[in-house]
Amino acid sequence: MQHNKVLILDFGSQYTQLIARRVRELNIYCEIHPFNKIPKEVDSFNAVILSGSPVSVRSENALHPDLSQIRGKKPMLAVCYGAQYLAHFSGGEVAESNTREYGRAKLAFIKEGEDFFENIHEDSQVWMSHSDTIKKLPTNGVLLASTHDVENAAYKIEGEDTYAIQFHPEVYHTTDGHQLLHNFLIKIANVNQDWTPNAFVEETVYELKVKLGNDKVVLGLSGGVDSSVAAMLLHKAIGKNLYCIFVNNGLLRKNEFEDVLHQYADMGLNVKGVDASARFLDALAGKSDPEEKRKIIGRVFIEVFDDEAHRIKDVKWLAQGTIYPDVIESVSATGGPSATIKSHHNVGGLPDFMKLQVVEPLKALFKDEVRRVGASMNMDSHLLGRHPFPGPGLAIRILGDLTREKVRILQEVDAIFINNLRSWNLYDKVWQAGAMLLPVNSVGVMGDERTYEKCVALRAVESTDGMTADWVNLPYEFLQKTSNEIINKVKGVNRVVYDISSKPPATIEWE
Repeated sequence: MQHNKVLILDFGSQYTQLIARRVRELNIYCEIHPFNKIPKEVDSFNAVILSGSPVSVRSENALHPDLSQIRGKKPMLAVCYGAQYLAHFSGGEVAESNTREYGRAKLAFIKEGEDFFENIHEDSQVWMSHSDTIKKLPTNGVLLASTHDVENAAYKIEGEDTYAIQFHPEVYHTTDGHQLLHNFLIKIANVNQDWTPNAFVEETVYELKVKLGNDKVVLGLSGGVDSSVAAMLLHKAIGKNLYCIFVNNGLLRKNEFEDVLHQYADMGLNVKGVDASARFLDALAGKSDPEEKRKIIGRVFIEVFDDEAHRIKDVKWLAQGTIYPDVIESVSATGGPSATIKSHHNVGGLPDFMKLQVVEPLKALFKDEVRRVGASMNMDSHLLGRHPFPGPGLAIRILGDLTREKVRILQEVDAIFINNLRSWNLYDKVWQAGAMLLPVNSVGVMGDERTYEKCVALRAVESTDGMTADWVNLPYEFLQKTSNEIINKVKGVNRVVYDISSKPPATIEWE
């Protein structure tokens, strides 16, 4: 089935992925491409959205897209930088703003009778995020909306299906952002809403059958949502020809190796569990640099996985649970990630000695879409609702060097924290939670004795995709009970703190 689809041109905005997620929520397929790498088959897209950017259109470094095959030929929505670009280089004027144009604002004027603003009313809240402002509309520009401080908050270009806004419809702070995107994509661009979980499963299973035929496929399971949903899609397509390997790197949560193997057995998957914890922990001994730890874990995992894969005769494919944000982050508007925050070891190809072709059934999906696809295949809600867990596991939650004793301590602390979240019905209200073992000892008193033991930090965040996150305001009573239980039951810990940092500026993990 050929889906209707939307092209999103990325100018480097931190919100570009959010635009794509909002479009997908309308059951419309979309793709993100860098502004300077417009797909050759641009005619196959039904509409185009231009993202925001940290760059000013007035600077020497202004980003110039080639819109010759788009503008006036396809419905186009220009957001923030896109709106200013169309104005500045098409007969209008953009200047530095005299007033603060960041944060919440209210629409003070909306032009009547416009499909673009149907079911959106004056006083609707929008989110601004720019230091420049449009002083004069481009040639044939028609004013559609203003805020109290920003006159040219939205406009269209007469004679084209081209619309432009200086605010961000994709962020939650823009109250009617969903409605605005609905109006543009469905009313103006006439895009069909045909991108659904059931359709994805049906099409993907068919494509996998055609692509893989009777070939054997090996997949490294992690116990997480992505690899599990990828496994079920492949299982539907090729059945017994899927060989799953679940590696215990010694850095999983308490009892997780046994629990996950049991869960996979109930799903009918062909899974082999490999306990390589000693091999990982020996390789990590004395290593404290976070990137070095990640690389060691990635290297040893590939070695262990390769050993096991060679035991299966005639394997031709390696399956990976790569999802769309992993793909996007490898190609940004500037030709690469704007900054290396941390290395991922689930993307980036294979070592030369593992001569397998790669199949990635989830590479078009965001995390929330992966969960919906899993639910449409009747997968266990407990598994689908599982919090994200980093590939390097507890290694990046133990700051500094790793020892077996530190792993034991953190596993015990983590188990108490997560079990309490579940028993207090808080687990599903949190996007990700975990405990960090800090490289400091502090003085405490237990009974009549002074102690000098470890400090742990608890972390719980709310998010939709991990790109941004806010700390969760857990009840004081919960934190009090959890802290007491950790200190009383986990030998080696005498202090518990709670992390109240948001992302940005802090990351979700501590390393």
